[in-house]
This record gives sequence, C-alpha cells and structure tokens, in this order.
Amino acid sequence: MTDRISIDLLNWYDQNARKLPWRIPPEDGKAGVIADPYHVWLSEIMLQQTQVVTVQAYFLKFIDKWPNVAALANAETEDVMKAWAGLGYYSRARNLKRCAEIVAFEMDGQFPNDIGELKALPGIGDYTSAAISAIAFGEETAVVDGNVERVFARLFRISKPLPAAKIPIHKHVKTNFSSVRPGDFAQACMDLGATICTPKKPNCLICPLVNLCDARVEGDMERYPVRPPKRQKPSRKGAAFVIQRKDGAIFLQKRPDSGLLGGMSVVPTSDWNSNQDGKTGSDAAPIKLNWTNKGEIRHTFTHFHLVLEVWFGEAETTTEEGWWSGRHELAGEALPGLMKKVLEQAIPDCTKPK
Repeated sequence: MTDRISIDLLNWYDQNARKLPWRIPPEDGKAGVIADPYHVWLSEIMLQQTQVVTVQAYFLKFIDKWPNVAALANAETEDVMKAWAGLGYYSRARNLKRCAEIVAFEMDGQFPNDIGELKALPGIGDYTSAAISAIAFGEETAVVDGNVERVFARLFRISKPLPAAKIPIHKHVKTNFSSVRPGDFAQACMDLGATICTPKKPNCLICPLVNLCDARVEGDMERYPVRPPKRQKPSRKGAAFVIQRKDGAIFLQKRPDSGLLGGMSVVPTSDWNSNQDGKTGSDAAPIKLNWTNKGEIRHTFTHFHLVLEVWFGEAETTTEEGWWSGRHELAGEALPGLMKKVLEQAIPDCTKPK
C-alpha cells in the first residue's frame, strides 16, 4: 500500500494541481525547477489559520511591494503591518518581519534547508519548517497540516481523537510519502484535502485513493479525524470610541507591540481582554464629549467572543497619545478586522478606499 498511495496521489496531482501564485507546477518541478524559498516561506506564514482564497491576494501584494527577503527586511514595520491588516493573528506579521531581518542580515539572504535551523527562526514551528524544507528544498520530510491530517485519518481510520491522533497520523505520512518528490507529495495531500477529501461530504467517487481508504469501506468518512468535544468560548464585553474631526479625520492609536492586536491601529477602547470585561458606557471614554451610542458589534477571536459598544463623538483636539487619520488615509491604516467593524458601525463606508 505504501507505494500505491504515493504513486496514485502524485499521478492525480500531476493532472489536478491547484494553480497558486507561490507554487511551481508539477511539470516544472519534475524538470528541475526549484521553488523560491522566499515565496514558500511567505505563503506558509500567511496560510497559518487563513484560507487559500484569502491569502492569494495578500501574497501577490506582498511580493509586488517586497519581491525578496532583503526588501521585506528593509521595509518599515508599520508598512508591513498595514499590508497585513485583515489577515488576522497579527503576531504572525511581527514574526514575519523579524524572520526576514535575520535571514537577510545574518544568513546572507538564504533560508536554511534544515528543519532545526528553520524552527529556530521567528514564527516557524513544526509544520511550517517541514513544509519549507520539503517544498522549497526537496528534503525528505513528512509534512502534516489540517488537510493532511484529515486525509490520513480517513485512509487508516484512526480512531484516536486529536491531538493524540497526530502521532499515528504523522507515522503513516512518514511511511507513505514520496522520497523522490516530497514537496509535491505534501502539496498533493493538501490539494486532495482541500478539494476532494473535504470535512463535509467528501467527493470519494473521484478520489485517487478511494480504493485504499479504510473509512470509505466502512462509509464513515465524516467521522474522521475524531475531535474532542469543543470547549465553549467565554464572552467578553467592552466599549470602543470613534472620535471624528470636522474635516472627517478619525483619531487612532497604536496598540502595544506585544499582546492581542499588537502593533495595529485602533480607536480608543476600554480595557478588555480575553480574561476580563472592559468598562462600558460613555463614562469609559478617554475624553469628555457629547457621545452618541451607535449600537454594538460582535467579533470572535481564537479563544473568546467579544461584544463592543460603539460610541461616536466629535472633537478638534485631544490630549490622548495618537494621531488623526484623514478619510482618504483610513483605508491604508493597519486596521484589524475588529476595528473596521467598529468604524463601519459608527460611520458606514468610512474604511473603503476613496
């Protein structure tokens, strides 16, 4: 079965590989073309907890602005954060910049191919180091992301719930992967999981591994991978305060570099976080104004739900630390998705490019 999985999967991939801007097509790989490690690294960091359809536009924007790791290393951090705004998980952007600086200034602009050296870089963990090593350098490395977990949990009908199932899944991937084309094998597994072996209603009839799949034999594909019961996320509340000048400029502040929404541009808010509620009501505002309640917005982070009251007021000056962003500049600010919701609740369409 070992050879069958890799042979059947790669034959399928050669005909059905997704066309992605950071990927070299399989025919080029077989002809000896090498994937750009910068492109592989950048895409893998962006793809952490973000869907491919979202990442493609961000990836193209990044390589247009910063075509290589040296250009990204020399970019202003604020510009990188602005370009990242909307991708979420903003610690990834900070680690991205730090990693680029290390590779550009301390490694002569060359990404290492060794998994251990890759994992020592900011923002690169077990999966990402394996993906870069296999896809960019052709190292014989088993690469396991969520799509690969699902494919192999079904192939071998692994009954252990995640995360305990990761150990046997990784063992099966390592046993069955292609040592000749490890990068293509990894990407083939990802494509299979993304397009055919989907979480719900997998299209088994066109799967290249249908005759090798234990879960298909039993007809219980959607049971795998087995997941533990979901923990209920706590809900937090707070307030956000949108201050506008007569000329339409909005008052913004920068979040501390560490912590939730680190380094991003925000309107003033009460002191909420994942562990506690913030104050609510106009009395929680940083300055005294004739505040108008604009309703509330809801936002979900990884570990908690947030409900924010949105308050709107007008002022010409403030002693708070921050800056005024003109209406034509607002769309280019490093605004996280949460703040875009807040601003749109207070002033509809204000974050759209003018």
